[in-house]
Parts: sequence; C-alpha cells; structure tokens
Amino acid sequence: MSAIVQAIVLLTISNVFMTFAWYAHLKDVRSKPLLLAILASWSIAFFEYLVQVPANRIGYTALSLGQLKILQEVITLTVFVPFAVFYMKQGLDWNYFYAGLCLCGAVYFIFRS
Repeated sequence: MSAIVQAIVLLTISNVFMTFAWYAHLKDVRSKPLLLAILASWSIAFFEYLVQVPANRIGYTALSLGQLKILQEVITLTVFVPFAVFYMKQGLDWNYFYAGLCLCGAVYFIFRS
C-alpha cells in the first residue's frame, strides 16, 4: 500500500476520533459538568493522536507539508458532514457544498505541478 493511501486511511480513522472528541459532547454530555466533557474529549483525543501522528509521518514521506494539510482538511469535511447530518441531526445546506468547492480549489492549487 502506498504511503499516500496509508496516510488517507489513517487520517480518516483519526478524523472520526477527532470529530467525536471535539463535537460529540455537545449532544451527549451537554447537561453534564464541563470537566466531564473535557475528560471524555481528552480520552477520545488520545486515541486520535495514536493514529494521527503516524499518519502524518507516513504521509510526509510522499507529500509536502502543504499537501498533507490540505488532504487533512478534505478528510475533515468528508468526515464532518455525515457526522453533522446523521449523528448531530443538523440540516445539510448549500454552505457545505460551497465549502467543498473551496477545498477542491485548494486541492488543485496545492497539488498542481
């Protein structure tokens, strides 16, 4: 498996953990004390970093730092939209589409030779 594919797979897994660490407490422990939300988020983020750090090290062997960052942002939006719609029950609007178009532009410019 190429370094880029490995990085994409690991960054996607990492992003699922990250998205839950950053946002799931807004739904699941909203009425609980803030300290509980922080501890729960840190616990999830620990597993995110176990995957994210190797993903970036592997990805950096084949991609520039800018390419790695834009790849991460594309993966973030790809993970976040289903999370927002299906888990958080948020409506999907045109802003997600426009954000995706902006990322397509970022991908074009950072990956062009």
